[in-house]
Amino acid sequence: MSDSTVIGIVLIARHGDRYENFQDPYTFAVSQTAITPLGEQQEFQLGGFLRSVYLDPTSPSYIQGISPSTSIFNSTQVAVYADNDFPDDTVILDSAVALTQGLWPPTPQQNITLANGTTITNPLGGYQYVPVNGINPDEDVSLEGTTDCTTFLNRAQTLYNSTLFQEVSANASAFFAALPPYVGGRPIELENAWNIFDYMNVQDVHNATYAATVPETLLEQARALANWEQYQVFSDPSFSGIGNIAFQTLIPDIISAFNDITDPSSGLKLAYYAINYKPFLSMWNMTGVVADGSLPEAFVNYAAAVVLEVRTSSSSSEPFLRFQFKNGTDDTELHSYPLLFPGWNGTASGTDVPLSTFISAFQPAGINTTLEWCNACGQTTERGCDVALAAAKEGVTDTTLVAREDAGVCAVEHAGQACASHLPTAAVFVGGLLTAALLIAVISRLMRWKHKQQKTVPDMVSVDQSYSDGEKLARF
Repeated sequence: MSDSTVIGIVLIARHGDRYENFQDPYTFAVSQTAITPLGEQQEFQLGGFLRSVYLDPTSPSYIQGISPSTSIFNSTQVAVYADNDFPDDTVILDSAVALTQGLWPPTPQQNITLANGTTITNPLGGYQYVPVNGINPDEDVSLEGTTDCTTFLNRAQTLYNSTLFQEVSANASAFFAALPPYVGGRPIELENAWNIFDYMNVQDVHNATYAATVPETLLEQARALANWEQYQVFSDPSFSGIGNIAFQTLIPDIISAFNDITDPSSGLKLAYYAINYKPFLSMWNMTGVVADGSLPEAFVNYAAAVVLEVRTSSSSSEPFLRFQFKNGTDDTELHSYPLLFPGWNGTASGTDVPLSTFISAFQPAGINTTLEWCNACGQTTERGCDVALAAAKEGVTDTTLVAREDAGVCAVEHAGQACASHLPTAAVFVGGLLTAALLIAVISRLMRWKHKQQKTVPDMVSVDQSYSDGEKLARF
């Protein structure tokens, strides 16, 4: 709708460039890694871009009512959440901090005048401290739905054993035979396609000797194969199928943000979720943005961002959504895409989706509580399932003991700050509701800190599953 205005946004962004790591293809646990200066810059640039689009009052997409770029950060209007598997992996948390630095850069307006008349400005030229809520995946499933999800892991194993998977693997035999000099000893098999590509890509970006010797076509083939394999793992033919769990756990938070944005009393204007690549694949599948081929069934670039704009118009009786996507630093603008999901066909009806239509379709598919996740995943012990299931057995189903709200969240305001989990509020609710056995389970859970994804056979030499022809793979 041409006369529409933006009243708020939900921003979902992938982290920036990082050093290599290894992701177990059977458990999807990842090894330790760290963000690079390139990754920090990618996120900072993304933040600066979003600032020009959504915080500049002269922009046609300026968020109505938000504190403009000419003023200082207003914490009552913004909520930021980042996946934070501290201390193993802070790449996503660090990315979120860098992006917010771009959105709200230093300003001399961040100052205070003392009683003696002296004006003191924040360090670093007026640095703006934006709180980032670090989400501990051991205690909150919202940003990492796949970890320890037994049903999902079993589905992945079934995929690996399928006839289709074996056919694709056989089709890739010539490609696999050429890989040994270029993969650093990583296992050469289809289920390891992500790790093969990740190693090659990281080396191509950060190792000059490697970049000068690896055949470019080999990188392209590695990406094409990883795109196919990962989309099979992190999607599902069924809208609410377990293959989509990476996005299903994020849905309730997104809908909650929509509700706050459309409620004038809440004050929320911008909700930002910093995540890895996996939920994007499930999101692509559930929202149907890949249905007409405009977007490929492929993982997104570093610092890629989806912006779900909540808009109003004089010609619409209710708010509506517009799906915008920018695929990393080399993509210079946001692009609108039609959605296709049960109850909505964007190819016929357009890119603007009534908010109620989106919520009606996606809310039933969301995983709303830890207890729901435990049941969907067939998990009984990890990620709080021992406590949630024990509480449910005792009839406690409506408290924070089985809900995700505020569990495993802490706020940081600068990179490198440790993020210790908050004590779940349910621990003080136990009282006379729970048995002694359940209380022991709760205490043991609090004391524990454990570290903790049917299509046609693709053409192995085809690279049209990539997002742009000729673009250097360093950005992926």
